[in-house]
Amino acid sequence: MTNPRRLESYVCGRWTPGSGQGQTLRDAATGEPVAVIDSAGLDFAAVLAHGREAAGPKLRAMTFHERASMLKALGLALMAQKEEFYAESLHTGATRADGWVDIEGGIGTMLTYASKGRRELPNARILTDGEVEPLSRDTSFSAQHILTPLQGVAVHINAFNFPIWGMLEKIAPTLLAGMPCVVKPASQTAYLTELMVRRIVGTGILPEGALQLICGSVGDLLDHVTEQDAVTFTGSAATGRKLRTHPAVIANSVRFTMEADSLNAAILGPDAVAGTPEFDLFVREVAREMTVKAGQKCTAIRRVIVPRGQIDALVAALGERLAGTAVGLPDDEGTRMGALASLDQRDEVRARIRDLQAAAEIVAGDPDDVRLTSGDAGQGAFMNPVLLHAAKPFEAAAVHEVEAFGPVSTVMPYDDLDEAVVLAQMGRGSLVSSVFTDDPKVAEEVVLGVAPFHGRVLIGNRASAKSSTGHGSPLAPLVHGGPGRAGGGEEMGGIRGVKHYMQRTAVQGTPRLLSAVTGRWIEGAEAQQGVHPFRKSLAELQIGDQLVTATRTITREDVEHFAHFTGDTFYAHMDEASAKANPFFDDRVAHGYLIASFAAGLFVEPNPGPVLANYGVDNLRFLTPVYFGDTLQVRLTCKEINPRENAGHGEVRWDCRVTNQKDEVVAQYDVLTMVAKEWPLPEAAE
Repeated sequence: MTNPRRLESYVCGRWTPGSGQGQTLRDAATGEPVAVIDSAGLDFAAVLAHGREAAGPKLRAMTFHERASMLKALGLALMAQKEEFYAESLHTGATRADGWVDIEGGIGTMLTYASKGRRELPNARILTDGEVEPLSRDTSFSAQHILTPLQGVAVHINAFNFPIWGMLEKIAPTLLAGMPCVVKPASQTAYLTELMVRRIVGTGILPEGALQLICGSVGDLLDHVTEQDAVTFTGSAATGRKLRTHPAVIANSVRFTMEADSLNAAILGPDAVAGTPEFDLFVREVAREMTVKAGQKCTAIRRVIVPRGQIDALVAALGERLAGTAVGLPDDEGTRMGALASLDQRDEVRARIRDLQAAAEIVAGDPDDVRLTSGDAGQGAFMNPVLLHAAKPFEAAAVHEVEAFGPVSTVMPYDDLDEAVVLAQMGRGSLVSSVFTDDPKVAEEVVLGVAPFHGRVLIGNRASAKSSTGHGSPLAPLVHGGPGRAGGGEEMGGIRGVKHYMQRTAVQGTPRLLSAVTGRWIEGAEAQQGVHPFRKSLAELQIGDQLVTATRTITREDVEHFAHFTGDTFYAHMDEASAKANPFFDDRVAHGYLIASFAAGLFVEPNPGPVLANYGVDNLRFLTPVYFGDTLQVRLTCKEINPRENAGHGEVRWDCRVTNQKDEVVAQYDVLTMVAKEWPLPEAAE
């Protein structure tokens, strides 16, 4: 490849090359030039302004479901073009298996957020957070926490090891929240990110300015961030500290999330001796984490913590497995581990191994003796896996402080579980730890000991071996981040990641006005009665539509019939003496589920109509005992309307309050129904 392409930044609505000479980026495996990167001449203040002004209002005008549908369409479009990304990914030194984690893992993360947005978020523009907080005795003054999108731009500064996943796992929750993004990939592999952004822009799915790309230095970009912006960083702790303490970040209290160095530990349980399934799984997992992406994973296992009596067996088994790892050109079918990202990166890993050798000895591999099945060790950034052993880990400070970001791990012994936990804690905060055991007591002790120091903990054993995603796989529903040395941040975590780009605000006022703000009926807000609300389609139904039912008196016969019919003959319903001995009751009581059933009988509208199905009950509470002779009545109020995108129905949440003849609330819950947008149904009308 003699004519490397010049990368361009996508800013302010156009593709723009830098005006400087630029830096040449080389193929990790062959050393051939791939691209030239440069961002000189960009107006970084204008980049942020463009995101805020061009895209921000458009994204915020969309509902969560509309944004989720946008992400789904984008994810499917990118998946259809995946082979182009795989071909470009080979330049990074990644094998196809490595590329799968980056490419399809990244697109899959975007699709997961699309699905979660449609399933877990309302078809609205704001979120309510928690329950309504009554602030007065007469319900005339209440409060509700809400979440609204920040009105700035999220700046995502990413690492070189996952040029696609690292971008998509950040922009998916950001866009779902309603906030535009500026992405700055690490230079070494920016050509792959640039290709994907070109394809994203080419789809025309995102509003202009929702995604901008900077190829090269960010220049004075951070000088222009405001209190409405957010910055995320993945990379070295030293660089992260510089960015976190940038004057504008500090002065404007800019949200800053960092994922940095991580000395992740894997612990072999004392029960997992050689010959057990857990021992074999542990060997396989450590070897995999050392060799996938040539060990260039922020979640890779760096410290291998093993019972002292199993050290020799573990080193032998792991050394044998690593020795069989075929290292070579990433596009060769027989290659199992490709190259590091660059020759400079290989030099960096070798230097860190020398630091580790101050406290540990190499027991497998040689960082300076590169043995390949294909490729040229002089031109490509190849390196064979290296395993070290620290015989005295409590005296070996380097193994708990130095991260060799490559195919390198250090084995260390422990004498009891307390020691194992302390050794894991000595990493001073990591992204992930794992324990391989089939003993519940071991799992409990290790997890409780290491959890405060880690963002995620994996328990591996024989039962989960086939389904487990493994130690090193961050997943969209789970938090990715860790305390201390790992940066103190969190990414993903399902909808938790979306909320990072939103502001939580406590809104106080009368229920009527709070309901107008939130789009959700609350106790004390206005209600309107008339036509049975179950006769109204989604187009006709309004928040606050209410039904107050007729009454029904509970009899002994009702309770005894229900008990024998259902088999629920709990003593409080059937035995007067035992019921009176119960401190909660004065006499025999009606079943709670009998109350809920009779309530449904009072509020249901039996004829075919817009209500298509009842799909659940939330927050059911029985608050006052119901005795024989008590008379029940139901107040049913339309609480929340959530129309489905691209469907003929929506979800309606109803506030259901059941009271007795004294107007005491005996039961309170939300009824969930599916309601047609039109009635009669269009096909029925035809």
